Amino acid sequence: MIINDPAVHAEVAAVFATYEKALTTNDVAALDALFWSSEHTIRYGVTENLYGFGEIAAFRAGRSPVGLERTLERTVITTYGQDMATASTLFTRPSMPPGKVGRQMQTWMRTPDGWRVVAAHVSIMLAPAA
Repeated sequence: MIINDPAVHAEVAAVFATYEKALTTNDVAALDALFWSSEHTIRYGVTENLYGFGEIAAFRAGRSPVGLERTLERTVITTYGQDMATASTLFTRPSMPPGKVGRQMQTWMRTPDGWRVVAAHVSIMLAPAA
């Protein structure tokens, strides 16, 4: 197994950038398309635990489009072979309380339809001391 094959890494970095744009512009159709449409897909959010694509899509459809802009820091994408990858990042938003930082982790899988998120976790914590 090759870790961080440059071609695979470039693919995942590109789809991660597509996801980020869709997230910050509230492009619900694009976000839905980037998640694996399966009952096995899971997304743990700051205030929700979503099991299966249906719950994830329903959450996206009902989410407020206000205040989604954010700044990413320390984004790390790691690929495992040709078909699996993780993307981890820290983020801040103007709407977040001072001293807080967001964390996002995603597991991406290559499917016949392209790269899809199969598991995701988002949380907020106190920012570590500098």
